[in-house]
Amino acid sequence: MSQFVRFTIDGTECMSTRGQYLVDAARDNGVYIPTLCNFPGVKPKGGCRICTVRVNGKLMTACTTPVAEGMSIENEIKDINELRKSIIELLFIEGNHFCPACEKSGNCELQALAYRFRMLVPRYPYQFPVRRVDASHPRIIKEQNRCILCKRCIRAITDETGRSIFAYRRRSARVEVVVDPKLGKQLTEELAQKAMDVCPVGSIIVKEKGFHVPIGERKYDTTPIGSDIENMQITKI
Repeated sequence: MSQFVRFTIDGTECMSTRGQYLVDAARDNGVYIPTLCNFPGVKPKGGCRICTVRVNGKLMTACTTPVAEGMSIENEIKDINELRKSIIELLFIEGNHFCPACEKSGNCELQALAYRFRMLVPRYPYQFPVRRVDASHPRIIKEQNRCILCKRCIRAITDETGRSIFAYRRRSARVEVVVDPKLGKQLTEELAQKAMDVCPVGSIIVKEKGFHVPIGERKYDTTPIGSDIENMQITKI
């Protein structure tokens, strides 16, 4: 059996390694599938649903779906993009996101996706939750107003034994991500910086390092999210 499979995305034939997750296979073929909870090198969760595509007529998350021979994937179509846009709007109204005052502005994936999907004013009413800013840890500030509960920090930031330094606290509408009270002392400067980089929004900020890159020179200030994938040179096998 060949290790390679052929499939189509929006009618374009693509090729990938058998079993590779669809979001990665699409990237290798120069096709951008947006996501927030997914992060390279971390086991996929399928939590944010922004990577939803239609596979052989069924809605599936691209970050958790292995590619297979003959798959027909719909990605850049009106109803799928409308679904993604509505999720982005829900994330904005559920938290307190004031982009002009955020240290992550210009590097924020949620903000960049809002621009990509041309979100102007959310169609849903703002919730304005009351959430505190936790600055108790000596290395980071945990801004709960911006957290989108993607679990990237929980899955990516671990100690030497693989235990997560971040964790969920409380349940339902009161749930929040916090530094584990027992493992928090193991959050080194390097892990703190990694946590800030892993976070797709401005919820984890290393103390005294929020504005090291000036506005106007940040990742999404001049190029839209996904453009690096869509403009990459693809070598066909």
